[in-house]
Amino acid sequence: MGKVLIFSAPSGSGKSTLINYLLTQNLNLAFSISATSRAPRGEEVHGKEYYFLTPDEFKTRIEDGHFLEHEEVYENCFYGTLKAPVEDLLQEGKNVVFDVDVIGGVNIKKHFGNRALAIFVQPPSVEELRKRLTGRGTDTPEVIEKRIRKAEFELGFANQFDAIIVNDDLEKAKAEILKVVKEFI
Repeated sequence: MGKVLIFSAPSGSGKSTLINYLLTQNLNLAFSISATSRAPRGEEVHGKEYYFLTPDEFKTRIEDGHFLEHEEVYENCFYGTLKAPVEDLLQEGKNVVFDVDVIGGVNIKKHFGNRALAIFVQPPSVEELRKRLTGRGTDTPEVIEKRIRKAEFELGFANQFDAIIVNDDLEKAKAEILKVVKEFI
């Protein structure tokens, strides 16, 4: 039976970079694919990037208890983690990796208990986070400020995670996260 690795972090913390690094480390990891009620974008494929559901299908599955966690981001736009695909991967002996927001991370940890390791990736500071988000050049100043406010909220959840990795030096963060994950699995 596999184990569960939950990763949460404010946008710009380097979480995706660290997860992608771990996925190359021969740790028998499988990435949990989220479900969404939004339409596919570009070349996105059902079952690869997301499980695409209509808003009504999503609501029915919520009512039927099919989700580990879910969130209505805005009206009729849902994201969540379906239980069945995760359970299938765990039964195959895979260690399942989740990339979720802090509330989803806390909920998944509650569900799996000791079978789950919840890791919070933290930026060195809010100022550094602002520099990283600005440096990306992908967001307007208004969007960046919105992400900073959300990050400040999310940082308040860090103490509910099993491990906190401060990503101030990428190589150091990679070594630290690999050590924590190897010890757990």
